[in-house]
Amino acid sequence: MNNHPKRTSSSKTRKNRKIFGQWLFFIVVALFTLLIVRFAYIGIFKDVKNVNLKSKAAQLYTQKRTITAKRGTIYDASGKAIAEDTSTYSIYAVIDHSQKTASGKPLYVTNKQKAATVLAKYLSISKAKALKVLTPSKPNVFQVEFGSAGANISVATKQAIEAKHLKGINFVASPAREYPNGTFASQIIGIAQAQTSTKTGKTTLVGQMGIELALNKQLTGTNGFKKVKQDTSGYQITGSQQTPKKAQNGDNVYTTLDNKLQTLLESQMTSAEKASKATSMNAIVMNAKTGAIVAATQRPTFNADTKEGLSKVWRNTLVEDAFEPGSTMKVFTMAAAINSGNFNPNAYYDSGSYEIGGGKVTDWNPTGWGSITYREGFERSSNVAMAHLENAMGAKTWKKYLNKFGFLKSTNSGLANEATGATPFKGALEQANTAFGQGITVTAMQMMQGFTAIANNGKMLKPYFIDKVVDPNTNKVVTKNHKKVVSTPITKKTAQQVRKYMQDVVYADKGTGSKYKISGYRIAGKTGTAQIGGASGYESGSSDYIYSFVGMAPAKNPKYIMYITLKKPQNTTQSAETYMAVVFKSVMKQALDQAKLANQKQTGVVKVPNVIGKKATSAQKLLTDKKLQVTVIGNKAAVTEQSIAAQNTAITNSRIFLTTGGTVTMPDLTDWSQAQVNQFAQLTGLKITNKGNGFAKKQSIKAGNKITKGQTIVVQYHQK
Repeated sequence: MNNHPKRTSSSKTRKNRKIFGQWLFFIVVALFTLLIVRFAYIGIFKDVKNVNLKSKAAQLYTQKRTITAKRGTIYDASGKAIAEDTSTYSIYAVIDHSQKTASGKPLYVTNKQKAATVLAKYLSISKAKALKVLTPSKPNVFQVEFGSAGANISVATKQAIEAKHLKGINFVASPAREYPNGTFASQIIGIAQAQTSTKTGKTTLVGQMGIELALNKQLTGTNGFKKVKQDTSGYQITGSQQTPKKAQNGDNVYTTLDNKLQTLLESQMTSAEKASKATSMNAIVMNAKTGAIVAATQRPTFNADTKEGLSKVWRNTLVEDAFEPGSTMKVFTMAAAINSGNFNPNAYYDSGSYEIGGGKVTDWNPTGWGSITYREGFERSSNVAMAHLENAMGAKTWKKYLNKFGFLKSTNSGLANEATGATPFKGALEQANTAFGQGITVTAMQMMQGFTAIANNGKMLKPYFIDKVVDPNTNKVVTKNHKKVVSTPITKKTAQQVRKYMQDVVYADKGTGSKYKISGYRIAGKTGTAQIGGASGYESGSSDYIYSFVGMAPAKNPKYIMYITLKKPQNTTQSAETYMAVVFKSVMKQALDQAKLANQKQTGVVKVPNVIGKKATSAQKLLTDKKLQVTVIGNKAAVTEQSIAAQNTAITNSRIFLTTGGTVTMPDLTDWSQAQVNQFAQLTGLKITNKGNGFAKKQSIKAGNKITKGQTIVVQYHQK
């Protein structure tokens, strides 16, 4: 009887277990069924919580690589690159001994003495300093860098260091811009520098000044990309690369700058700045028939490639600086007076001083020259004569001509931040002052634009630096600039008369511009001297003036206009005119000689073939057969560069330089023009000192001697 209750309890337990087992079975089956359904859903629809697994897997194992677009190249008028893309590098050294390849080879610096010796040779760092950097006092340092000495390294320097096969020495590339001609029109071309976006982290080149800034949008390309599938180890799966989106390179810009004239102008301006110790200088050469700027520069300047001097020069003074022009403004006063019927060249006036509007206008010679004609007054650059003419015209008429000649508004020449100039033009005295270039501010580009009306028989042309913009992806011309007549402020007859009186300035006995005569050519010109205004009035030092000269040649039918200014020369052992005349005469003569040769029927023009890659001997013969003078720079077999780009035209008997690399020897420069000598110096890296004008007569380095970059040569010239 005691066992019966126990049997009942055991039976219930078995029953409960059976029920529990059944429920567990059903739960497991249900869960299993649910998982099968879920996995089936995922397998069919590839989606989990609105996340597409197929897309996610593709992202995980697909790398998107950027195809960097090339920034557009800037060229001179002959098609030679003057601004193009390159890379700069930063160097670092791995010193952590745990860094090895899979096979156990070291990836760190194994020979610090050798590394320090090599780095000291190619970087601006001593061996001792390099060795100290490579041996830090702190433990567990992974890698070290070399400060400014190890930054912005050129491709050539990187390759030279790599050739030494140093273990643990590595480089990081950054986009950069190369300016092979250094100071060549650097304010006009400008610079582009690498900038890193805080949003994307990407580094791109951005224009900072000049054409690089003004046309930054056109020069900047659009990056492309390509997608590559990788396995779990990060290796590309064979045949997995997808069709890439091509990069759209930036537009190429072709300027109007003549390489020979620009190079010569840079050299002459450097010499004049050094000799005069002027605080600043400007010079512009324009094709009078088209408005194209063929050469232009300023001082101080900077080397766009090395960035030397850049910190002190962030302004393009040709368009950004407004100044009082002084007596060169009298060209426009004369033109306005003639055109409005208020000029009689043979009428007399009393020079020296003129009381007007409660004040007095005085000549640069306060005692004057007595009673003289207005024609003589222009020759002598009389302020009083111009004040009388302004009074005769009336302020309203004179202001109308100021506007007609394009003053007080931008010329829209294509460069950024162009100033407009200003004048209060209130009161009879202030209005009269503007007639001789005081009390009104202008830019050098406004002056050039106005001068075209005088040179081009009344038609005023828009100045421009850009010849064309080309899309390299399609080779289509995006923009093409041509001669553009802005207005016609004066008649042809007036322009001819003004040029006649401008010739008096240069050739008449009483003229102020006799220093600017050029043998073989007739010059129409005008000198200028202006006080320098400030917040507290005009500066009063003995040399506190802006001196200037404008010249047009040939005077009867001008081909070129040149305008040059020189501010506050500190060396007064010679006159400011002497310094400026050397620049004007050499550059203007070169321009006129080039034009003369181009117009001579017996000379002719040839299309330059591509000789890059050819043997120097065969290239030389090919070009000589086309009646070109050839100078080979270097002693290696093949041509690597030609100074006149292929398919460009050249005047027969002109000189072309072929670069081969290797040892460079000095040629005989006898009878070379200054432009040719300067171009040779530019290509070889010589520092040149020019003495005199005309054609080379003597050279300090004898022909046949080996020359090296940075070596100085003195060349003496003479007029034939």
